[in-house]
Amino acid sequence: MEQVLKFLRTIDRVIITGGSSGIGKSFIELMSKIEPSLQICNLSRSESERFLDWPQLTHFACDLSRPEALEGVVPDVLKWLERTGSGRILLINNSGYGLYGQFTEIDREAQLNMMDLNVRAVVDLTHRLLPALQASGGHVLNVASIAGHQPTPYLGVYGATKAFVLQWSLAMGVEHAGRGVGFTVLCPGPTESQFFQRAGFDQPPVPGMGHSAEFVVNRALQGVARGRAVVTTGWMNRLTTAFSRRLPLSWQAAISGAVMRRMRLEQKQGSSS
Repeated sequence: MEQVLKFLRTIDRVIITGGSSGIGKSFIELMSKIEPSLQICNLSRSESERFLDWPQLTHFACDLSRPEALEGVVPDVLKWLERTGSGRILLINNSGYGLYGQFTEIDREAQLNMMDLNVRAVVDLTHRLLPALQASGGHVLNVASIAGHQPTPYLGVYGATKAFVLQWSLAMGVEHAGRGVGFTVLCPGPTESQFFQRAGFDQPPVPGMGHSAEFVVNRALQGVARGRAVVTTGWMNRLTTAFSRRLPLSWQAAISGAVMRRMRLEQKQGSSS
């Protein structure tokens, strides 16, 4: 934790997306606890009641899946940056969601919306804020998933968006290595949050691989503090992804599909018993 404290003391402003619940909310709570002087800007559709009386937190209501909404809120964010200091900036692209099911059975607009939020908004917001990040010597933390390490049948679009975030983050890290901006990509496994309810699960689909949001956030900040390019949380998740990379992509897809079918079937049987 000392390493995280030292890192956060080099940061004076944090911009986070989706900070009203789940992992994003835990980021705000932990960072504020470790370094209370941090100024934090949260971009999400709704504001958490938990943070209504927090003077160091500014909330801008924004549906990041809508390009025009993101474009409209950026001037407010830039003005916030101007009045809150001149030190280093940490950008955390956290917003995202997934949907489980057969591709043709999931609402088309919902899947396109997921792509806009999980991919386009990440690229768009980062691109718009990069001049400020470069000027301050800032850092970007993008939240992906272990689902981005292999094809994920029944979570196909979600997994593909997280594969994009993973590979794009690594590419940006190399591109900006000499430009004063660091990049880290976080790949958590199943995490205790609203994600799985929205995706269509009653509980995380892979027992034993899940962690609390607090655990994930702690490991993420440790990884950023150490300059890690990729942070995969939990030894079992690291072992699974390392093993998966040794297999042909077609094998990865087949194994992942079998696991997802089995987990969903077991949940249906459990809920009907």
